[in-house]
Amino acid sequence: MSVNLSIKGVSEELAERLRVRAQRNHRSLQGELMAIVERAASEVDLQAPWSGLAAARQRPDRGRGGSKTVEQIAAEHRVLYPEPFRDLPRSVDLIRADRDAR
Repeated sequence: MSVNLSIKGVSEELAERLRVRAQRNHRSLQGELMAIVERAASEVDLQAPWSGLAAARQRPDRGRGGSKTVEQIAAEHRVLYPEPFRDLPRSVDLIRADRDAR
């Protein structure tokens, strides 16, 4: 059996942002709201809501939804590639060569 949920007092600005997000994701507004609610409900174990938060705090390199900041990615790349690449063509040269070949 399904349950109907209702959110009251939603500003027109927020509703419009949700409509835009739904359109961008090729969903109806109802479908987009359902996707948001499903994702939010799956992020935290409903039986032990604080366990998900504690696990996230133990992994400071992981942001919300597994995303990383630009600074975190840059730091990882500096560790993997401490020296700049040498003897490789510059992107500007590749672009010019491609343009001139037309």
